[in-house]
Amino acid sequence: MNTTPHLQELDCTYLLHPFTNHQDMHREGTHIIRSGSGCFVIDEQGKTLLDGMAGLWCVNVGYGRKELVEAVYQQMLELPYYCSFLNSTTEPTILLAQRLAGLAPARLNHTMFNSSGSESNETALKIIRGYYHLTGRPEKTKILTRRFSYHGVTLATTSMTGLVGNTAPFGLPLAGYIHVPGPHAYGVDSDLDPVAFGQWCLEETARIIEMEDPRTIAAFFVEPIQGAGGVIVPPEGYLKSLRELCRQYDILFVADEVITGFGRVGDWFASNLWELDPDLLTMAKGLTSGYLPLGATMVSDEIAEVLEQGTLFAHGYTYSGHPTPCACALANLDLMSAENLIPRVRTDIGPYFQAKLLRYKDHPAVGEVRGGYGLIGALDLLPKGGKAALDPKAPLGAKAARLLREEGLIVRGIRDAIAFSPPLIITMAEVDQLFAAVDRMLERLLPAS
Repeated sequence: MNTTPHLQELDCTYLLHPFTNHQDMHREGTHIIRSGSGCFVIDEQGKTLLDGMAGLWCVNVGYGRKELVEAVYQQMLELPYYCSFLNSTTEPTILLAQRLAGLAPARLNHTMFNSSGSESNETALKIIRGYYHLTGRPEKTKILTRRFSYHGVTLATTSMTGLVGNTAPFGLPLAGYIHVPGPHAYGVDSDLDPVAFGQWCLEETARIIEMEDPRTIAAFFVEPIQGAGGVIVPPEGYLKSLRELCRQYDILFVADEVITGFGRVGDWFASNLWELDPDLLTMAKGLTSGYLPLGATMVSDEIAEVLEQGTLFAHGYTYSGHPTPCACALANLDLMSAENLIPRVRTDIGPYFQAKLLRYKDHPAVGEVRGGYGLIGALDLLPKGGKAALDPKAPLGAKAARLLREEGLIVRGIRDAIAFSPPLIITMAEVDQLFAAVDRMLERLLPAS
């Protein structure tokens, strides 16, 4: 029998975890999640935990949805796998591409599938290079992203990521990946208010574009809300101005919607919400509600036309358009539509969640509340001595996340912040339960800090 201690021993011996301090984990013992239902999971001790992160920003329809399981089962019985190479593909792959074209911004009608958000952005990078080569502008190779951004874990997508903790251990970024300021006034101790700081970021971005020479810049990858960087919500007018800046300098605009896609902000895509009209859009996570790995890169009609007029489009993965994840995604989108989850997040549970989050605005243990849209938000935490007393070697986010797990809630610690991203099916009573746990945690955190 695989007891918890036995599994923890095997884990220690054989498994490397992503984004983990292994010494800390093995000293404390690996957490093993045994089962899940709705918005809750059960751990190795039999404790029920409210999943305030929807797994990893992704289990939008909650755990245990038989509709998705049945769709996967039926597809695997009929055809568990076939590729999209060699002039072939499968029915679920075609139908999902059609479905996405009806949900995404108007110019995005062509999709290439893969297995993750990292691969979605990697695919976008290669499509962009191929597009410029085919249009006679091979010098346009540089990529712009923002500080506090997260775009993946390949060499190239890590280079795009604007988090030093992700890049420094690997000697990255690679040459040609340019980071401009992200609109996070609190995170850089700016005296400017968020809107004024956003305007400064735009001006600094324009200066850097001029310095780098816009004729050499291929694209700007932008998370509408910078999730893993700390849930950084754009100030009013910032994203629209950033989009116009890209048009002005002939730079392709890529919306990285791996986190914000599929209802998280109260629309199918944040690009619809903020009228961003991207040239490319990348996605993963909520596409299948995390039930199976699937990502996608959508491209504009203009780019697709150029690619299709070339000879061989020499990019793709063994699992590009895998029929089983595509069948899962179709069932997921059907379920989200049938249960009206998008309008529910926009006009009902989302505003309720945001009102609860905003209550912490003047709490002595909270330096900043970040949210305002749908079911995503963050609290930046403070010790008794205020922001000046924060210790980079002992971030409060990880400490708060541990305390909240003891209180029956899973969140993500990001530096000195805690992030929330619960399943879209969460009820008002469960939102109350979530924030009641936060209240108890703050009572424990402040006296101990």
